[in-house]
Amino acid sequence: MIFLIDASVYVFRAYHSVLPDMRDRDGNPMHAVFGFARFLGDLIERVRPKYIAVAFDQRSASSYRGSIYPAYKANRSKAPADLVLQFERCRELCRHLGLAMFVDPHYEADDIIGTLGLLMREEGVRSAYITRDKDLAQLMRDGDLFWDYGARDQFGYHDIERHFGVQPERFADYLALTGDDVDNIPGVPGIGHRTAASLMKAFGSLDEIYEDLGRVAQLKVRGAGLLAKRLTEHRESLYLSRRLTRIACDLKLGTGIEELRRAPPDMAALSGLYDSLGFGPFLRRQGERLAQLPVG
Repeated sequence: MIFLIDASVYVFRAYHSVLPDMRDRDGNPMHAVFGFARFLGDLIERVRPKYIAVAFDQRSASSYRGSIYPAYKANRSKAPADLVLQFERCRELCRHLGLAMFVDPHYEADDIIGTLGLLMREEGVRSAYITRDKDLAQLMRDGDLFWDYGARDQFGYHDIERHFGVQPERFADYLALTGDDVDNIPGVPGIGHRTAASLMKAFGSLDEIYEDLGRVAQLKVRGAGLLAKRLTEHRESLYLSRRLTRIACDLKLGTGIEELRRAPPDMAALSGLYDSLGFGPFLRRQGERLAQLPVG
């Protein structure tokens, strides 16, 4: 199994949950790096992965989804300068820990993870998606694992529908129907999560819905009589939304399975990084334990 880590989720979690009293030599806050390092070390000690990769987001004006829909995530404010710096240190940390690390200015971490998951599936290796972002549920196939490590929630393929109400293969269409105010994805006005889940259970895809719009009014959902009208009026934006919600799994990452094997930490580089960040002995001892673990 490969462990595919949605890094930004856990950096943000550390940024907002760890006290900001750790600073580097220049006085910059480094609490998110500390929390992220502790998370990574704990995960590696617990699961001892043979294959592991860490994917980061990097916002860009020329992003893949931004070129499709310029308003995509345009409502989000810029990250604070101290958080941007801490993301850079987190990427440096991954390299020193011996972990394959990926970031792409045009694609999101979801797309990197989706591409790596498909690559490994073709090699007969299952994936554990370490995230709390439900969007990644669409990548799940039999034998995979969806794991919000911080909350300890684990879901297998057949748990996804029970938990979210939608099968993984239908998740991108489901997300397109509901839209997303946070990411500025339009969706269809008036269609919430329950209605979208009911539509996906009855039809399976957007294409099937539009092949038989007359059956929509017969569904046992609130406002079923108006659904066909809304779907007709918003068809164009709905298919646009699906282009935004569907994870791209065909990136040219220039990597093979061997590059995804966990390597031993570079203890000299790791110690130098911790010195510059003002970290004490806790993470150093953790790094020494990681160096003793067998690698794939």
